[in-house]
Amino acid sequence: MRLLYTMYQGNRYSGGQGVYLYHVTKEMAARGHEVHVIAGSPWPRTAPGVHLHKIESYSFWAHFDDRQAFFGRPPWTFFNPLNFWEFAATKQTLSQLLLMFSLRAYRLMKELGPFDVIHDNQTLAYGHLLMQQHAPLVATIHHPLSIDRDNTLFQAGGIVERFRRSLWFPWVMQERVARRADAVITVSQTSARSIRRAFKTPAERTHIVYNGVQTEVFRPLPGVEREPGHIVYMANTEDANKGVRFLLQACRKLKDEGEEFRLTIVDKPAEDLSQAPPLVRSLGLEDRVTFSGRLGERELVELLNRATFAVCASVYEGFGLPAAEAAACGTPLLSPTGGALAEILEPGVSALMVPPGDADALASGMRRLLHDRALRDQLSATSRASITSRFSWQLAGDEFERIYGDVIARRHTARANPAAAGRPIAARLP
Repeated sequence: MRLLYTMYQGNRYSGGQGVYLYHVTKEMAARGHEVHVIAGSPWPRTAPGVHLHKIESYSFWAHFDDRQAFFGRPPWTFFNPLNFWEFAATKQTLSQLLLMFSLRAYRLMKELGPFDVIHDNQTLAYGHLLMQQHAPLVATIHHPLSIDRDNTLFQAGGIVERFRRSLWFPWVMQERVARRADAVITVSQTSARSIRRAFKTPAERTHIVYNGVQTEVFRPLPGVEREPGHIVYMANTEDANKGVRFLLQACRKLKDEGEEFRLTIVDKPAEDLSQAPPLVRSLGLEDRVTFSGRLGERELVELLNRATFAVCASVYEGFGLPAAEAAACGTPLLSPTGGALAEILEPGVSALMVPPGDADALASGMRRLLHDRALRDQLSATSRASITSRFSWQLAGDEFERIYGDVIARRHTARANPAAAGRPIAARLP
């Protein structure tokens, strides 16, 4: 098959979506399919055999990703009406970033086509409905952004901050595109329920395909000793879903009790973050918390193998890949039950689990793992097998091929018998 994948920002550090794009396209290329990716900046690293096509962005946020590339363009291009509108509007709302990427991707798709399937990764913008006129549209939705919106507003400071943040999220566009896609893929039963509730997607066109975990990479390392009191937390701390506020509040409680520990936060360098570093300072945790900056896979695996335990603090996860990766390393893990975490992690087998959004519960779990060597040893012994037996990109690839074959067959049936298929796709455009 000739497959096209789209993602409005594709860097592997743009969250779990970037990791997902890399591994899905790598797996499908390894199966002999011709794989193309259209991605916006920050651009992804792609696997051998994957053809990457870059979309220039005039988003306000693009200059934070690569200032040299952003300001190295001819100045007059910023005064093109569409480019100027994108730069001005994207400071306030995500919708315009998604929309402009999808329209540019549609134009590029027509130059590169034809394709058998177009598979979008969480963009869900109107340009994809134009693409759907040329090939079946499959959309991966890790979870609906309405969940991000609700958690962000809940944790926002005052009325002005709540209003500003509410403008950021796309309210209507993603729902319209999701309902019109030929198939929707999501990564857990929890996400599937959230998507059907938020977007009203038909159940018969919503498919659950679990993420894979690189268990050949994330594994126990012989001879690496765990460092007493060392806790590791891997997350995008700018994302309200990840619960860094509750984790740091729990750390403050442990410090007040005289517990000896240190927390390593694996995220961007502290100077590039706006949420967690001020919290660390306001809670007086500068002597307990360090920011590692971005780590390569080898460095991350070694860090996880050195840690006394890893902690996840998310109030919601559509899957929870960092938590699954920690468990695959045999690292004792503390995790909330938020979202799909209780579905992906087996309580008492791959993680000690506590209620989400509760600093007291996190502090209690951390205290227990700091002192209960037997529990840490038990989790370390059982966690890896729990992950390796259920999650692989090979299993996911089998499901992708089945879904692609199904949407292609339905498209052929619709062309052969338009009356039986209902209204043509073009008639359904908003």
